[in-house]
Amino acid sequence: MAILPRLRELLEVEGAAYTHHEHPAAYTAREVASIEHVPERRVAKTVVYSGDEGYGMAVLPADYVIDLQELRAALGLRRVRLATEKELADLFEDCELGAMPPFGNLYGMPTFLDSSLAGERRIAFNAGTHRDVVYLDMADYRRLARPTVVRFARMAAA
Repeated sequence: MAILPRLRELLEVEGAAYTHHEHPAAYTAREVASIEHVPERRVAKTVVYSGDEGYGMAVLPADYVIDLQELRAALGLRRVRLATEKELADLFEDCELGAMPPFGNLYGMPTFLDSSLAGERRIAFNAGTHRDVVYLDMADYRRLARPTVVRFARMAAA
């Protein structure tokens, strides 16, 4: 499976300058960073949560971890939890489990971008498989995904 067709269509129709690389299978954002020789802070990982109003995407750097209590507080939710593998499989039928791109708008859900990643000039992210990665300028990402920038992540322990 190459880059997701609907992701490719969005990027091309909207005139985003992107590059697509294929690499050996990598199952975590940190592995993607290592294989692609990119700083972990520039690799965006997508975490899907379930809250009061349904599902949403939280996008953060590979070297950070999500703080669900911060996310809950930042979004004004009463409850929040990580989506289960079964839910992910149902929500992202066109993606390998855990390789969804950080575009909630392609799946009818809101996208929240952690402020620690928002300052990067260019990001890399999974494009539907554990072997496909897309590089995209942050300005284009923000224009196309329309994420809300909030703080909900913290640096992972070494």
